Amino acid sequence: MSNLALLGGKPVFEKPLEWREFWPPVDKRTAAKLEELYLSRQWTAFDETEVEFTRAFAAHHGTHHGIFMINGTVTLQCALGAYGIGPGDEVIVPALTWYATAMAAHYVGARPVFVDIESNSLCIDPEKLEAAITERTKAIIPVHLYGSMADMDRIMAIAKRHSLRVIEDCAHMHGGIWGGARVGSIGDVGSFSFQHSKTMSSAEGGICITNDAEIAERIFRMKHIGYGPGQLPGKAASGPPPGLLCYPFRATAFQALLLQEQLGELDERLVRYQRAVEYMEDRLRESTMIRFQERGKRAEKQGYFGWLMIFDHPEYMDIPLDAIQRAICAEGLPVLRTWDPVYRFVLFNLNADTYRIDQPCEVSEHASSRILWLMHAYLGLEADQLERIVDAIEKVLVDVGKLKASAR
Repeated sequence: MSNLALLGGKPVFEKPLEWREFWPPVDKRTAAKLEELYLSRQWTAFDETEVEFTRAFAAHHGTHHGIFMINGTVTLQCALGAYGIGPGDEVIVPALTWYATAMAAHYVGARPVFVDIESNSLCIDPEKLEAAITERTKAIIPVHLYGSMADMDRIMAIAKRHSLRVIEDCAHMHGGIWGGARVGSIGDVGSFSFQHSKTMSSAEGGICITNDAEIAERIFRMKHIGYGPGQLPGKAASGPPPGLLCYPFRATAFQALLLQEQLGELDERLVRYQRAVEYMEDRLRESTMIRFQERGKRAEKQGYFGWLMIFDHPEYMDIPLDAIQRAICAEGLPVLRTWDPVYRFVLFNLNADTYRIDQPCEVSEHASSRILWLMHAYLGLEADQLERIVDAIEKVLVDVGKLKASAR
């Protein structure tokens, strides 16, 4: 192990390993299909391409209905709205998640309620969740975060006891399986994002899946300015139910086509990701004191949006996280910080009287200050690249004295 690149040594990767250079996936077959669609001029959501993808994605995740939309925020918004959740209601969300989870509740007029996370999975803590329920609580949005699944057994039991709806935020967990059930099929509605960095990507896009035909139709009407499934422009056979707010949240056939091509490779991709995680964590457990995010308790197939390293061992606690990040990035491996808890996130600007926090979110506060992560696309690299990724991390952490010196 040579000197740290941060201190003038040679970096492990002379050219930084930027994920945008190999993600999202591209291939000539998909390019040819995109050209065919382009030349057909049938670019809108009314094309059969969208119908084929939504059916396939819903079936892949164990449900009967899929409703495709422009992003994974409006999918949450429409799922809540379809159940009539609105002003005066409360929706429980984890304190550590992308802030759109909470904003979706705000968009329908409800109040988001922030609940702390488990220290091992980093997903919402079921015990603290139940303590936050009041007579105003109408729904829970558990988030399957980065590389773990929320404890759906306990969450569904709590929801049943209190007659609450469960909207699974699966933006990070495409293809995951919990106790024999696909994520998104366990709650009342599953919500997925296909934003540029996600495990399945179409730059922007999202989908709701459900086994409830009535709710599926309400969500479809909400995203499609009131039209029902199969109704063409200007040929509405019926209108939306009274009071159901409907929006122009349609995506395009181009996005559906991109995702249909990626869906066939999803399971194989997750197997590859899992092998990469096992290799890297096994090596780093032998040489470092890094703590890793634990998989969901009943995870059978684990999805990944990112791979997390938690630097909260006493050996690392007196080293600023920024110093660790700078040192690893200097080796050519661009690791990222996670978000602050939602209520402190720079883009979250709601007034304090529009959300609720009853209990201190100490685990979320601590975790967000000690996490670095790699985007999932790195997990799909070849074995020699994975080896060098571990080399870069080990190089920084093998001599903690030098690392501490670099932080001064």
